[in-house]
Amino acid sequence: MSSVTPIVETRHLNLFYGKFQALTDIDLAVEPQHITALIGPSGCGKSTLVRVFNRMNDLIDGVRVTGEVLVQSDNIFSPETDLIALRRKVGMVFQRPNPFPLTVRDNLTFGLEIHTEYSKLNHTDIVEQSLKDVLLWNILKDRLNQSALRLSLEQQQRLCIARVLAMKPQIILMDEPCSALDPIATLRIEELMQELKKNYTIVIVTHNMQQAARASDYTAFLYIGKVIEFGETKRIFSAPKEKQTEDYITGRFG
Repeated sequence: MSSVTPIVETRHLNLFYGKFQALTDIDLAVEPQHITALIGPSGCGKSTLVRVFNRMNDLIDGVRVTGEVLVQSDNIFSPETDLIALRRKVGMVFQRPNPFPLTVRDNLTFGLEIHTEYSKLNHTDIVEQSLKDVLLWNILKDRLNQSALRLSLEQQQRLCIARVLAMKPQIILMDEPCSALDPIATLRIEELMQELKKNYTIVIVTHNMQQAARASDYTAFLYIGKVIEFGETKRIFSAPKEKQTEDYITGRFG
């Protein structure tokens, strides 16, 4: 890692679901305007970790967290944290496309309506720019009043990314965003991620190691709630330092 100040940093992070410890002593630093991939077997804590960054785990009963999580140097578990502001700053794209059963336009303005500081006069510009950012404007500019549910799965997922971008975040979390897509659509989303990282920081959870190798700049390998190894993706996949990492990426894990 370079000397750049991390945009997200965890320090001795532990997370418990009741008595079960899902994350153990996680130290991780995410660089701005890069793509960081979280890989590891099912149940290793990848999704739990990524959902810590905007406190989505707070919605689960019995969750307890110790340690620190810093977003732009602010501890997000501080009593002064504004959760609404945090979740605007740290947007989330989920495993399956989940557009609202509304028009394309209303999907993009739904969050803006809640936050009154966004003038309605600016909504049209935000809708256009958000769709341009995900390369959908030319396709959908004459279909803004059409139901989002009529779009293809790939278009729906791009719309969900645009919905996050409309709120002007700094960080985009993606929890297996391509798992419902075919290989061609997956590659298109990966290409989109490369464009987005010019302006945003992306953390992606993926079970697809080829995707992590293709799309990310940094990779963290998790196992049983611990970060076993973290570093530049090229190094992790070509010369891992830990035997567990090597076994996992070469298919000998278990």
